[in-house]
Amino acid sequence: MVEIPRIVVLIPCYNEGIAISKVISDFKSALPVAQIYVYDNNSIDETKKNTLKAGAIVREEHQQGKGNVVRRMFRDIEADFYIMVDGDDTYDAQMASQMIKMAQDGPYDLVNCVRLENTEAAYRSGHRWGNALLTGVVRRIFGDRVRDMLSGYKLFSRRFVKSFPVASGGFDIETEITIHALELAMPVTHVEGVYGARPEGSVSKLSTYKDGLVILWMIITLFKHERPLQFFSWIAGILVLISLMLGIPVVITFFHTGEVHRLPTAVLAMGIMLLAGLSFMTGLILDTVTRGRKEARMLAYLNHPIYSENDPKRKQQDDE
Repeated sequence: MVEIPRIVVLIPCYNEGIAISKVISDFKSALPVAQIYVYDNNSIDETKKNTLKAGAIVREEHQQGKGNVVRRMFRDIEADFYIMVDGDDTYDAQMASQMIKMAQDGPYDLVNCVRLENTEAAYRSGHRWGNALLTGVVRRIFGDRVRDMLSGYKLFSRRFVKSFPVASGGFDIETEITIHALELAMPVTHVEGVYGARPEGSVSKLSTYKDGLVILWMIITLFKHERPLQFFSWIAGILVLISLMLGIPVVITFFHTGEVHRLPTAVLAMGIMLLAGLSFMTGLILDTVTRGRKEARMLAYLNHPIYSENDPKRKQQDDE
């Protein structure tokens, strides 16, 4: 007897009362075996009421922000495959079965939906180039294996979810998800899907510039956390250049006259050079700490086997 994988659809929601019923209905049709969870994040419209009416499971997270919701979902729910999708009815639910098959056949820990617009109204002004810019920065720093980083439609394996220490609180969660996959060298693949406009009356909660800056700051923060030697080496290099620019004229004057005419500048140049050395040493020390953290995450990742219908270790975990 072939065992059916445990599949859940996770929908983080904030004021999606207009669209949520259709999203639930579409995923019920696309994945009849899946359990659908809607995590309400302090909605003040009829999101919760319409969710219950549509037959999904409602849970609540009172800490505001998508990252806080994702943290709660990943902690609470046990499954083999997790599909996370926005509750705004902009993604095609019929792609879910294809994403499940790709994850099993790969196997892949992350299947990311790359958005293909079917209307000019799909993206708000600034979102398109902002997504391209931020995705490009992450690809440049951490590797180019992920496209459309900010897509809200993703599939995760159990080992991804249970090894992911969510730190983000808001929309920067998508960035943290991407970097987690890249840093642990997880198998990642993509599927292209139609990205439509929101239903009439539904409003995006993403602020183009404010949330864009938050995401950019998250990229810088994660660069510092995950690649401290590289990060602090860059700072050290900049400080060395500044020190040399200030100090070389003082040294040249000293060789010509035997006197230090600009003592404050010489002291400043020396101080900046010392800071450069301190920055480099900080990077070396933190790099050792980061390696330990990465090994701990990898062990947590490897503690959960790849999904297999007949895997005895997985069945043992289910019994427990």
